[in-house]
Amino acid sequence: MIHTLNLNSENLHGSFSKNYQPILTVNSGDSIQLTTPDIQWGYSKSKNEERMIFHSKEQEEKPGHPIIGPIAIRNAKPGMVLEVRLNDIVPGWYGRNWAGGIKNWQNEKLGLIDIEKIELDWELNPTTMTGSCKIGDHEFHVGLRPFMGLLGVAPSEPGVHSTPPPRYCGGNIDCKELVRGSSLFLPISVDGALFSIGDGHALQGDGEVSGTAIECPMDFVDITLIVREDMHLHMPRAKTPEEWITFGFHEDLNEAAAGALDQMVQLMQQFYGITKAEATALASATVDLRVTQIVNGAKGVHAVLRHGSIR
Repeated sequence: MIHTLNLNSENLHGSFSKNYQPILTVNSGDSIQLTTPDIQWGYSKSKNEERMIFHSKEQEEKPGHPIIGPIAIRNAKPGMVLEVRLNDIVPGWYGRNWAGGIKNWQNEKLGLIDIEKIELDWELNPTTMTGSCKIGDHEFHVGLRPFMGLLGVAPSEPGVHSTPPPRYCGGNIDCKELVRGSSLFLPISVDGALFSIGDGHALQGDGEVSGTAIECPMDFVDITLIVREDMHLHMPRAKTPEEWITFGFHEDLNEAAAGALDQMVQLMQQFYGITKAEATALASATVDLRVTQIVNGAKGVHAVLRHGSIR
């Protein structure tokens, strides 16, 4: 079955909690089609349409990312895994990203704290998958690779949880590899899973070094939610059209890297029936460690094993 969610404040929230009431309940295998706002809680369909501003239905004092949800899946239980299939992702016509003017560790290292915050305004073409912006007299052009930065289920811990740091249950992962045709596997820790999605990115480099990608609304997102009882995970995992991916999240980048590597080594042990030491040696020849992002409090590293790299 295909469900459609309209873009309105009744379908948006800006934090995670296992106590939030779902906006929609679906069966495993159902698909949902939706539109997501930009990072500043706004949306404009075209240049000629006024940008509308939305609000969180949960009325947080300081809402984080605007996310659609939560969506409950019938018969989803803790210990199971939610597969999120990303069938289609189509960006809107505009995007923005920023740099400098904010006190954080990377701006301090680059000497950008005391400058005025700058904004790049991008015009996006979802047909040609290209974008352009002007800096001074020069116009810059990029190819787009859209993905959703935030995909997560509710954590089991009580209380209200902010959206920026990624967790064992997903959330603000900001992994640029999660493009159309990918599946993200999330460990379920509450009844119904309570899945949420948002934070559209038109293009991002590994690291998301300024703190933002090209942040954009998504005109059309099509996902399928599948409850998997044949998988048991403690951290997110992904399969993209090109690779298997495992993740590590931690304030210490070394710990994040160790977490991603450990998850990948375990996956390779399952694939090939080899010992942990053997899998680690094989990983050293075939697995890439990439810095997912360095800006969300809990830094991210993802380990990548390309399909067909081992035969």
